[in-house]
Amino acid sequence: MLRTGPPAGHRCRPLDGPRGSGLVTIRHALVVAGGNPPDGITDLPAADLVVAADQGAEHAIALGLHVDVVVGDLDSIDPGTLAGLEAADTRIERHPTDKDDTDLELALATALDAGATSATIVGSASGRLDHALGILLAGAGDRWSDLRIDLRIDAARAWIVRDHLEIDGEPGDVVSLLAVGGPTTGVTTTGLRWRLAEATMSPGVAVGLSNIMTERTATVILTGGTLLVVQPGREDP
Repeated sequence: MLRTGPPAGHRCRPLDGPRGSGLVTIRHALVVAGGNPPDGITDLPAADLVVAADQGAEHAIALGLHVDVVVGDLDSIDPGTLAGLEAADTRIERHPTDKDDTDLELALATALDAGATSATIVGSASGRLDHALGILLAGAGDRWSDLRIDLRIDAARAWIVRDHLEIDGEPGDVVSLLAVGGPTTGVTTTGLRWRLAEATMSPGVAVGLSNIMTERTATVILTGGTLLVVQPGREDP
């Protein structure tokens, strides 16, 4: 569970689709990735907008979500599912196969353009390794700095952190901190066995790997750079 202060200003943008016409206040978006279907996901947060990246529409439907927008080159989604969404007046944004952005990046851009200030990426780490890494790292780019991004990857939770994070869990839960995109400075933690104080972390250095919660709440604060914080969840006995 993630708790933060109130997001910086909400924006109202036109949103066409089955949830109505006119101006809709978009605060939080669920962005569902393609690839293999996620497993073990429960209690997703409420969202004002659900954007599916290509085959992610099938996964969203399986999770009981109402899909507002489908984006991508649409080379993976089941044709019958796509036809049903089109019949339901779901907004479809079709892009060419040869493009610079991945379908997931296009979905994040759709959420940002709609005025979202935070987003939860939903996906799976099973299947192709490159796809799994792409999902984990998709939100770490500077272009998404206006979005507070967390991820639900199967039963695991993760966060893209650029300033601070408060994590709820249980003593003994594993939490890993990984620098992405360059050095991360001023990293300070509480509630973890191996505390960091004004530390500098670099990509590829495992100093933040497999830390352990000692309290039900842990905090991470940084002054520069970006961290990927992962809470993998408890393994089955």
